[in-house]
Amino acid sequence: MTVATHGPAAPGARLAGLDNRLVVAGSALTWRDLAEPVLSSPGAVLAHGAADALAAARHHATYGTELLLTSAGRVDGAMRDELRGAGFTVTELSAGEVHATAPQRARPAEPGRLWLLTSGSTGRPKRVGHTLDSLTTVRGGQPERTWLCPYAPGTYAWWQVVTLSLTQPGQHLVVVDPDELDDWPALAAAHGVDAVSGTPTFWRRTLHRDGAALARVPLRQLTLGGEPVDQAVLDRLREVFPTARISWIYASSEVGASIVVHDGRAGFPVEWLDRATPGRPMLSVEGEELVVTSPHHGAGLDGPVRTGDRVQVVDGRVLITGRLDTDEINVGGSKVSAGLVRDVLSAHPQVAWARVTGRRAPLLGRMVVAEVVPVAGSAPDEATLVRWCADRLPEHAVPRRVRLLPEIPVKETLKSDV
Repeated sequence: MTVATHGPAAPGARLAGLDNRLVVAGSALTWRDLAEPVLSSPGAVLAHGAADALAAARHHATYGTELLLTSAGRVDGAMRDELRGAGFTVTELSAGEVHATAPQRARPAEPGRLWLLTSGSTGRPKRVGHTLDSLTTVRGGQPERTWLCPYAPGTYAWWQVVTLSLTQPGQHLVVVDPDELDDWPALAAAHGVDAVSGTPTFWRRTLHRDGAALARVPLRQLTLGGEPVDQAVLDRLREVFPTARISWIYASSEVGASIVVHDGRAGFPVEWLDRATPGRPMLSVEGEELVVTSPHHGAGLDGPVRTGDRVQVVDGRVLITGRLDTDEINVGGSKVSAGLVRDVLSAHPQVAWARVTGRRAPLLGRMVVAEVVPVAGSAPDEATLVRWCADRLPEHAVPRRVRLLPEIPVKETLKSDV
C-alpha cells in the first residue's frame, strides 16, 4: 500500500547541523565528512551500515531526491520486487559502494518525497509518504546534546533523531549498529552521550543486562517511544537517573509525533482528550481506539486517523495498552486487557519484562498466559507471580500459566511484540 503528503521543503533547507559531531563505527566525523554516494531518484536505499544510512539521509537533505531508506535486513525478495514495480531503483549501499537494480517501470521522481516503511505490526509493512519538513518536529532552540541513536535506519524514530542533528546546531550523534547494541552504555559513556531515545524494551533490556553500566552514562534526557510504556520501567529509570528529564513519546509513521509526556507517569492526562490547540495534534477516543488528528501526519492522512491502538482510562490517565487486534483477551465472555495484566506483572520487583497473551482453553474459550524475564539474580516461581496477580486483578484476568525466559526478546525495531 502506498500513500502520498505535503509539498516538499526546498532541498538543503534549514540544514544548520552539518558541523555537528557524528560517531559511527568508532570513527568521529561530521555530517560534511560523510561519503557522497551517487543515488537514483526515485530510489530505495538498503543500507548495510550506519554510515551508509546517514550518507543517504544527507544526500536527500541536500538534493531533494525521492528516497525510501531502510536497513537491508528489513527488505525481503518480495518487497524488493514490489519496490521495483512501484518505480524505485533498489540500491544496496555498503561501505559507500553502490549496487543498483533498475526499476521494473520508469516513472518521474517526486522531488522532496521521503518514504517510510511502517513496522508491519498489523501485517506487511506499507509505505507512508513524508518530507524532511514533516519529519522535523523539533524546531525551537535546544540545549547542546550528544544523542545516542539505536534505531534501525529509516524508521520514524530514527528520522526524529537524525533530523534533529541535521537541522539544529549542537545536536551531536552517536550511532549504534546492531552488533554494538548489547554494549551501548560503555560506548555512550566513552563519547559523552547525555541524551538517549529508545523503546521501552530497549530500556528494560539495558536495565536487565547491566544496570550498573547504564548508571555510569551521564544522561540528562531519556526518551521512550514506539511501544506502550508502564509505570514500572519509568520508576526504575527514575531511580537510576533522579535528576534527568524522562519523556514518553507516542509517534507513528502515519500521524507523526502526537503525544509527549514529561511528568514520569504512564499514559497522558485525560484532560488532553478532545483539546483543540493550533499547531498541535488533537487526541480523541472512539470506542476503545485512540484517534489522532495531527499536523505531522503522513501524506494523504490529514484529518482524524484511527491508530489501531487500544486505550483505557485509569485514575485520570489515558493508558495505551496495546493493539486493538491483540490486546483484548475474551475469557469466558469477560474482557481482559493483555496490556494491563502485563503492567501488573512488570510491577513485581523481581520481573524485568513480561508478555501476556491468550491461549485456547476448554470451556472458557481463552485463558490468560504470560512469559516473564526475571530480574538478574532472582528467580520468582510461577506460583508467586500468580498470587501477585490474584491480589491485584479480577479472577478471570489472572494468568493460568507463567513461563520464565532467560533474556528479553527484541527485534531489529527494538520492540518485542508486547
